[in-house]
Amino acid sequence: MNILTFDIEEWFHILDNDSTRTESEWSRYESRIHQNMDLIFQLLDETNSRATFFCLGWVADKHPDVIRRIDAAGYEIATHSYAHQLAYEQTPAQFQADLERSIKHLQDLTGKKVRSYRAPGFSIKEYNRWVFPILVEQGIEIDCSVFSARRAHGGDASLKLFEPGYLNVGGTLLKEFPINTAAVLGQDLIFSGGGYFRLFPYGMIKELMRRSPYVMTYFHPRDFDAGQPMIPGLSRTRKFKSYYGLQNCWPKLKQLLLEFPFVDLAGADQQVDWTKVVERVV
Repeated sequence: MNILTFDIEEWFHILDNDSTRTESEWSRYESRIHQNMDLIFQLLDETNSRATFFCLGWVADKHPDVIRRIDAAGYEIATHSYAHQLAYEQTPAQFQADLERSIKHLQDLTGKKVRSYRAPGFSIKEYNRWVFPILVEQGIEIDCSVFSARRAHGGDASLKLFEPGYLNVGGTLLKEFPINTAAVLGQDLIFSGGGYFRLFPYGMIKELMRRSPYVMTYFHPRDFDAGQPMIPGLSRTRKFKSYYGLQNCWPKLKQLLLEFPFVDLAGADQQVDWTKVVERVV
């Protein structure tokens, strides 16, 4: 099972960086969301692919036409928060208010229930699992935030969840579609989205795909924008992670979509036999 998803945010929504930290900084930057979304729609059209779009409420607020276009094309819309803040830097009250705001903006635009959520930067760690009860309270049925490996902005390796399963949230079962890993020379590697996908050569990604019974992808509009400006204040390492491989990401993903079958999150939900999945208490 291979799942295709996109996190819909602007090119300047770089986490944990002073020059792009909050909404007050974002007004300094030009918008590139429309031209980058054009590339995504072209990619999906040319490969006849379905995908789920995890959208920021901020994008729905500032560029409602983007959300309407996604919805009009028949693609599934989920939430990626409102203001793209790291969940573990928020209080539970701040997180809940942000989530409510995001859901409201998206549902008001589409008239459809928002069922699924992904945390910015997969920013759920062992100490902020209080996120999950709030998701359930707000009507979220599917989460895609679990990253069972070490990561700069998140990751909860103790959950050890690498394929679809249940999170037991105080007796309520929340469906989880985590990020997958692949074992290479004794190391668990992530290869299916963002900077990881841009870094690895296509031949390696193809082989890891072939070996993986479950793959959860995640891409951003900025991943296909080789002409985007350089964000000020980034370290040399962050520059490499944010800008390496932009030129080849679009053709690389197109080739992947032509060679492997993919479904959106709704399609994946229907394929899973939920009577046989693992369950983790959170």
